[in-house]
Amino acid sequence: MLTTHALAIPLEQTNSQTIEKTNEQSSEPLTEQESELPADSLQQSKTPVQSTKLALEIEALKAELIALTESLGQAKGDDFSAIQLQLFHKNLELRRDIDEAIKSETIPIDALQELVRSQVQYVESAINFLNTKTQDVSENLSNAPAEQRLLVLNSFGELQALIDLIYQWSAENISWLNALKVATVNAQGNFNVKLQGRIRMLAASINYYHRQRQVLQQQISASPLSEKANLEVSLLAVSQRLTIALKSLKAMIKLAKNAGIETSQYQQLMFESTGELTYEILDFKVLGGIFANLGEKFVNWLMNNGVQYLFKLLIFAFIVFIASKLAKLTAVAVNRATSAKQVNMSRLMKDFFVNMSGKVVLIIGIMIGLSQIGIDITPVLAGFGIASIIIGFALQDTLSNLASGMMLLIYKPFDEGDFVYAGGVNGKVSHMSLVNTTIRTFDNQIIIIPNSKIWGDVIKNVTQERIRRVDMVFGIGYKDDLLKAEQILTEIVASHANVLKSPETIIKVNTLNTSSVDFIVRPWVKTDFYWDVYWDITKEVKLRFDREGISIPFPQQDVHLHMVEPESSTIAQVPKT
Repeated sequence: MLTTHALAIPLEQTNSQTIEKTNEQSSEPLTEQESELPADSLQQSKTPVQSTKLALEIEALKAELIALTESLGQAKGDDFSAIQLQLFHKNLELRRDIDEAIKSETIPIDALQELVRSQVQYVESAINFLNTKTQDVSENLSNAPAEQRLLVLNSFGELQALIDLIYQWSAENISWLNALKVATVNAQGNFNVKLQGRIRMLAASINYYHRQRQVLQQQISASPLSEKANLEVSLLAVSQRLTIALKSLKAMIKLAKNAGIETSQYQQLMFESTGELTYEILDFKVLGGIFANLGEKFVNWLMNNGVQYLFKLLIFAFIVFIASKLAKLTAVAVNRATSAKQVNMSRLMKDFFVNMSGKVVLIIGIMIGLSQIGIDITPVLAGFGIASIIIGFALQDTLSNLASGMMLLIYKPFDEGDFVYAGGVNGKVSHMSLVNTTIRTFDNQIIIIPNSKIWGDVIKNVTQERIRRVDMVFGIGYKDDLLKAEQILTEIVASHANVLKSPETIIKVNTLNTSSVDFIVRPWVKTDFYWDVYWDITKEVKLRFDREGISIPFPQQDVHLHMVEPESSTIAQVPKT
């Protein structure tokens, strides 16, 4: 395990005399310290006990670290890895105890200084060792086959995480020395130099990985299928290295900000690489750098590609302009063709073909324009196919109306201007579309009916035929002259100008009702004059019948009462008892 082995290296260089000195200072007899305190303070304060306990813990940890370091040279295989892991955790415990001792000030300062200096040496050795290991792993990563790079990358990522941790420990060591009143100007300066160097190295690596990933993506898109597998593995490895570098840069930026180092340009790089909106980008310097970089990229792109794309845009606009003109001409031509007398076509079908012809020409022109400016329209068409499936599921009712509209368009049960009974509504068809039909009722109401309801119900078209028969019934009394009434009805119908001679009018005695003798009168008229003939004949029949003395009976009922005289009866007398 690379991690703990690196952390174990400095412990071999730890001075045993320093450890012994620290032990002696931290394990002084407690009675000598207690003798200087009041009795009540000794009862309430646990500081001496904590000091002794913490010193003993530190002494034990150092002893264990020395023993583990000595046994590390003789261990092999799994034992070697196990000892490394123990070294790592023991040093973490030691650092926690040192931090607690500095905060509580329960161990003499000179002893704490020696402990912190040993940690400083520990960190310096660990950084050197990890840098060497990183170079070795980087070489192995470059020389490894494509299928093994991901395995090597795991070790590389662990090393980078360890380096980040060591840098954090280095910053913590400086803060400890400041707390112990040790001069840290040189240490802080050296740390800042190393930290800035690592940040610059990570930033350069990120830029390099970005470019390498773009190149690999272009190669994958242009390579044959047999070569794509290796290229995709390489792309995955580069993306993982980019992720590792970004994670390390984020940790180093945090340390740099705490050290007072300017990091705006690196925060800008983080935002451009990840796109994550964090509170750091609210810094005016970061925002200014982001917008400045975007402006610079836009200006460079405009200078390099502006003329080319402007020319393509003009070509696209010209093609779309020509297509729009051709669409209008096509719509006019289709309109004239469908309006010819020889073509028997409903207005709905005519409007459908006119509109669709123009739109199809315009869409084809737009597709040609997009292909001319370098846009691949194949994914667009595939996207339309997928979108149509999704829209089909989402708009099932609308598509049902559309299908019904297509059936109405094909079979033409009615057209605009016809008087129909459809979808439970009587009225004149005002407008038709593939989705719904608008009907204006006789009292001038507008009713919009979905086509699916119309197609799924009975449709009665009143005005589709050129002529219609007017069905009327007139009744006379039983005492009136039947033949005279028939003659009057014949004269009235024959005298009306809008009644057709052919087909022949039918006037017959139809029913002997309970209170009237009923005639059926059925003249044939043009459809446009239906109601005029109906109302005129009805009015004239009433007037003529009144003048000729023929009654128009209304329903009546004669009630005859038959009186029955009561028979005489004898009332039996019941004797009294």
